[in-house]
Amino acid sequence: MLTPLTTRQQSLISNNIRKVLTTNNIQFLSQFAYHYLYLCSGFIAHYDWFGFVDYYQNVNELKEDLTRNYDANMWSNFHPGEVNYDYYMAKANVYKAICAGFIR
Repeated sequence: MLTPLTTRQQSLISNNIRKVLTTNNIQFLSQFAYHYLYLCSGFIAHYDWFGFVDYYQNVNELKEDLTRNYDANMWSNFHPGEVNYDYYMAKANVYKAICAGFIR
């Protein structure tokens, strides 16, 4: 069984990525938030944090990829009571918080 992100971890990740988006500065991306993103559907690790940051120097491209991968990161194929449901819903909640205001 996978351990879901805590409420605090969810907040740290979403706040960090929203800071990247609002400041238009990928250098603010924390290692913790990077690890969350590269484990999301549709993102690749770009080898490491440095490669990811280099790839997303244009933060608008990160925003576009967040938008493009939104539906795949809602984990709607999991249902209450299933193994790892809480884990995937925590991941989906973070993604929703990151995208609040520019998606749906």
